[in-house]
Amino acid sequence: MPLPSEHLPAERPLDHDEAEALAESMRAFATGSRLRLLWALLDGELTVEQLAERTGLSPSAASHQLRVLRQGRLVSVRRSGRHAHYRLHDPHMVDLLAALRHHHEHVNPPAPAA
Repeated sequence: MPLPSEHLPAERPLDHDEAEALAESMRAFATGSRLRLLWALLDGELTVEQLAERTGLSPSAASHQLRVLRQGRLVSVRRSGRHAHYRLHDPHMVDLLAALRHHHEHVNPPAPAA
């Protein structure tokens, strides 16, 4: 994985193929259940059962959504015996999730207290 100093400038032109690849990556963020799973993983590595409990999903639903996140390379998995331990794919994910939430808070400010 490249270091931040090894990345190309973000403001460079975005060609068609890269735009399509980015759009495909963003589709993995498109459900509340996947976002809740990603947020739970901010605390570190968790099993499917732990993730299901923290997010209110069934283990089966959590497993299905984690498969989508894994295919999008947003999470990675480590197997230990019969257990699968999930974690955020890389440190960029922490910054990306924070930026998503900050943007949401910026465009949807809380209502003033009555």
